[in-house]
Amino acid sequence: MPAWGCAVVTLAMLMMAAVDAKIYERCELALKLEKAGLNGYQGYSIGDWLCMAHYESGFDTSFVGHNPDGSSQYGIFQLSSAWWCNNGITPTQNLCHIDCQNLLNHHILDDIFCAKRVVSSQDSMAAWASWTQHCTGHDLSKWLKGCDMHVKTDNSFSNNWDYFSHIC
Repeated sequence: MPAWGCAVVTLAMLMMAAVDAKIYERCELALKLEKAGLNGYQGYSIGDWLCMAHYESGFDTSFVGHNPDGSSQYGIFQLSSAWWCNNGITPTQNLCHIDCQNLLNHHILDDIFCAKRVVSSQDSMAAWASWTQHCTGHDLSKWLKGCDMHVKTDNSFSNNWDYFSHIC
């Protein structure tokens, strides 16, 4: 294929990714995270998840960050190609068994599945430096302010407790 042909294919793929990407509104993302079972998961609230995702990606599913070691971070939770996904470029553990490109669209259930694996690791939520810097020890109730949800906003959950988004 001529060089211009490769450029056209690359451009088309980037445009498809951009069309399928999404920048979530805070409350919309909160509901999605709650429905996916993140409220109370490993003791962390929806506030923890929102705070972390805000500082990692600005709730942008298409965000890609680059690290000094050559690895990259992908999607709304900025999952690392060195550990969690395979970008086909840098060496990886690929602990989530996923292509990094799949973390860049508006379908975030695969991102959530992988983030659950990260939080279940020994580093837990501290795997995200932004969470440690901006979220831990802070009042996280502001992340749910104005959202039509009734969820616990601190991280004093027991790991086996079910929380519901709406009270009957």
